[in-house]
Amino acid sequence: MRHTCLTALALLFSQWCIAQSGQVAGSIADARGGEALTKVDVQLAGTAYRARSDEQGHFQIAGVPPGDYVLNVTTVGYRLAKKPFHLDAGETKQFDVILSPGALTQTDSVDVKAGPFEAPVQAGASPLVLAGNDLTNLGSVLANDPLRSVQGLPGVSSNDDFEAKFSLRGADFSRIGIYMDGILLHSPMHTLESTTATGSESAFNGGMVESLELYEGAMPPQDSDRTAGALNVNSRDGGRDGLSFRGEASFSNAGFTVEGPIDEAKHGSWMVSARKSYMQYIIDRIGIDTSLIFGLEDVQARFTYDLTPKNYVSLDLLESYTDLDRSSKASTLGVNSLMLAGYDYTLAKVGWRYTPNQGFILTTRAAWMREKSDDRDPKSLLLQSDFYGEWVANQTATWVESPNGTLDFGWNVRDIRDQGYANQYNSNLTFQLLEKYRGNSTRGGGYLGQSWSAWAGRLRLTAGGRGDHDALDGKTAWLPQASLSFSPVQSTKFQLAWGEYAQFPEISQLASNLGSNRLLPARTIQLTAAVEQRFGERTRLRMEFYDRSDRDLIWQPLYDPRILLGKVFVPPLNALYYNSMRGYSRGFEIFLQRASANRLTGWISYAYGHAEMHDGIDHISFPSDWDQRHSVNGYAGYRLRPSVNLSVRSVWGTGFPIPGFLQMQGASYYLSSQRNGLRMGNYERTDFRINKNWTKVKWKTTLYGEVVNIANKANYRFDSFDGYTAKTGQAYIEFDKLFPILPSLGVVVER
Repeated sequence: MRHTCLTALALLFSQWCIAQSGQVAGSIADARGGEALTKVDVQLAGTAYRARSDEQGHFQIAGVPPGDYVLNVTTVGYRLAKKPFHLDAGETKQFDVILSPGALTQTDSVDVKAGPFEAPVQAGASPLVLAGNDLTNLGSVLANDPLRSVQGLPGVSSNDDFEAKFSLRGADFSRIGIYMDGILLHSPMHTLESTTATGSESAFNGGMVESLELYEGAMPPQDSDRTAGALNVNSRDGGRDGLSFRGEASFSNAGFTVEGPIDEAKHGSWMVSARKSYMQYIIDRIGIDTSLIFGLEDVQARFTYDLTPKNYVSLDLLESYTDLDRSSKASTLGVNSLMLAGYDYTLAKVGWRYTPNQGFILTTRAAWMREKSDDRDPKSLLLQSDFYGEWVANQTATWVESPNGTLDFGWNVRDIRDQGYANQYNSNLTFQLLEKYRGNSTRGGGYLGQSWSAWAGRLRLTAGGRGDHDALDGKTAWLPQASLSFSPVQSTKFQLAWGEYAQFPEISQLASNLGSNRLLPARTIQLTAAVEQRFGERTRLRMEFYDRSDRDLIWQPLYDPRILLGKVFVPPLNALYYNSMRGYSRGFEIFLQRASANRLTGWISYAYGHAEMHDGIDHISFPSDWDQRHSVNGYAGYRLRPSVNLSVRSVWGTGFPIPGFLQMQGASYYLSSQRNGLRMGNYERTDFRINKNWTKVKWKTTLYGEVVNIANKANYRFDSFDGYTAKTGQAYIEFDKLFPILPSLGVVVER
């Protein structure tokens, strides 16, 4: 009888507990596009109550006693989401959780776009968009550099492990515009100016970049003063939900990012980030030429505030520095060797966005940038010095006139000052002036574009152009542009884009003893045609054909020694600049891409290109210095478990030409009458990366492991031309060996 009563009481107590307990349920989505996230861990912090999201992003935790809890939602590659709440007896608490990728601002709303492959602005040819975990994984643990992320995109060429720079369709990096939030940056790099034996890295921090948009051709009209391509860098705002900290360290770099709201009402945010690289230490330990430069340090800050619901302002500050000190090797260096060097880059910019209604956006920006470099030889004598300063202001506007019509217009003005010189010393320490320049100029322009759409947006036509003027050379460029997009069915799209582009000479050319203010702006006409087939919402196959015609490119035709009329031609010490170069670049690219926050994401691409140049003074034709005939770029990322992500990046490309008039006789190099007749060997590199995270009550720790060049392929780059023997024509050149197989570890702690 007693036993029966105890059993009944226990049963009644358990039923009472069940009646008193509640449950927690909800759904989880990606902040960029709203895709439902599967394999996400959900836990009530400090308890054993947990769940995992299903294929539809749903989760449920039952049998939770009443009380106060914190819901922790986490998966690798995303920021930790914390939701404090109180659960009453028998209550069901419902949550709609938005997870933000590590490179995206923490938010509780979904960034709605037309699709996973589209950028917010669709003018000209379609850009390649890089964001979220792909942006982080491609940046590499070793360098953690957003520009290196771009090197893995379809059609991009980069055969140099030490450089963050890249080329597009046979055009070098100086012809590609880097636009940060609508401001053209002149040279936003960590590098040194007077030596080829250097590396480079972007001056802006990857942790403060939300997305990158690369136009490989036919850029939109607001991107001015560049002729080969455009990379739009979109900064992210700091989080407004509370103070957060992110610290990271690896074998090669260390840094931190702190962000939070400006006021309790969350009207604004602030964010400060700093980093320092120890790449030079790695280079020294693996036996690579110690003249290479990878040391850097920088600090970046961003402040944003909503003055009113219609007025948003921002302030950005960036200070970066790169230096070299080889004083310990002074006794082994030549008279013109680099011993002490420094490069300082500063940027300050403000922005104001006014949105009076849903159909009109007006954005006003102003910025100031400064670049200083100073290079000295073993006697501390100046080899090169440069100062560049620029004030810039621009304004862009978008007016949605009707559901089928949009008008875009804007203007920009730049006030530029540049001065510098370069010397060369003899053995008795007397010097010869190689180059000297000093000048000011004001450049300005404007653009106008009208878009029309029909058939529910399946047909879209854009026409317009821009005009630009430079006060120093007095030249004006009128640049018409047009594009057409047509989708006969929802899954198939045809695109055609055409445009003319101009790039004005640098002041260091216009106001130099090697040039003059009679130099013309370089001109380019670009035509691209593409067809794209969608397979569902998140997979596409795209093929793009392109033709770029270049003229009036600035060149020094008498700069290189060569064989001319059977004899060695000795170039003058101060070879002059001319608008003597013209050429073309033609080819096609094809890639298959899947963009998903779940399971597999990435692409595989093949590109063929032929870039040919012709010099009108020498009357010679030759492949572009950046002509890469064949290239294959591949990237894949996979979230294996909620806490584990795997990714692999692979690049293969035929070698660039060895610049100059060179030929081989046996194992030696000799001068030739043909330019760029020799090529580097093929470049091949595959990197593997694994990300693993652990989550505690308030902290999240992520361990990054990476193996660079996992197959240990031997790759080389052209370093320098070290002279020649005038009697025999024998030439002496140097090559650098690039990274061997190289493991790296990094850790990120965030709260």
